[in-house]
Amino acid sequence: MDLSVVVPTLNGREELGACLDSLSEHAPGAEVVVVNGPSADGTTGMVRERDDVDVLLEIADRNRNAARNAGIAAASGDVVALLGYDLCVEEGWSEAIASSLDDGADVVTGPVHQSMAVGTATEREETRTVAGQEVTYFDGDNVAFTGEAIRAIDGFDEYLETGAARDGSHRLATMDREVAWNGRMCARGEFETDGGHTERDRGREYRSFAYRLTKTYGVRPSVARRIAGRVVADAVGGVKSVAVGDLDPSACPGRIREGGGGLFAGVKDGLTTRVRDRRPVRNPHGLSARFDRAVETYDWR
Repeated sequence: MDLSVVVPTLNGREELGACLDSLSEHAPGAEVVVVNGPSADGTTGMVRERDDVDVLLEIADRNRNAARNAGIAAASGDVVALLGYDLCVEEGWSEAIASSLDDGADVVTGPVHQSMAVGTATEREETRTVAGQEVTYFDGDNVAFTGEAIRAIDGFDEYLETGAARDGSHRLATMDREVAWNGRMCARGEFETDGGHTERDRGREYRSFAYRLTKTYGVRPSVARRIAGRVVADAVGGVKSVAVGDLDPSACPGRIREGGGGLFAGVKDGLTTRVRDRRPVRNPHGLSARFDRAVETYDWR
């Protein structure tokens, strides 16, 4: 296995240093591609001083999926892994990738352990049936693809600000590409969080959710039910929040407008994309769509 590891980063100098240290320790033979942009915390200087990074790309986009695609395009390995800059791989990580791909999988993903003030949160395998299709979701910050598989889906959809890994999971499923879960492919967050939640952008969430379903599966009853179920679940959650005093009732109309606007935009853009790109890949904003992501390239290979 000729492994390349793509690490997108933005203003995460300290975390990135720990991430790169872990790759040097547990995946010493891998090609490492760091995609930085546009950081203002000295990341570029730190990376240029290291001898364990093969390629550094500087990009102007703040879109994580543009960074992912830039790194994928620069990688030379026949297997391309994506790793979050704030994660460290554990012992056996690269061996787990090789094992799953040797067993015939097209993509392999594994658990992420996040240190929290009250303990450790760990992701588990997640599968779901959508429009009659079994989907295994991968974590975009801890995943490895065969070169053929990442080309088949044309990388990540740069339209999306959130949910791009789920979008890729759906598209892989419709193309009968196998996504394997390997519990030994572990990555961990070295920097403790308090377990709190950031403020949700419901408009963005609903737009992403509706877009990825309608562009991949079209308008069909099962898709409509899934979208409606998400809306109902969110509404019930809002009612409960009002009942216990966590949400001011006056905020509800704004939440409805925000979610409804995002939902409408996602359905519209998803159907437009489905018409524009009739290929199974369903990704007109993908890896092959543009070649100007990097504004500066440092290549030490």
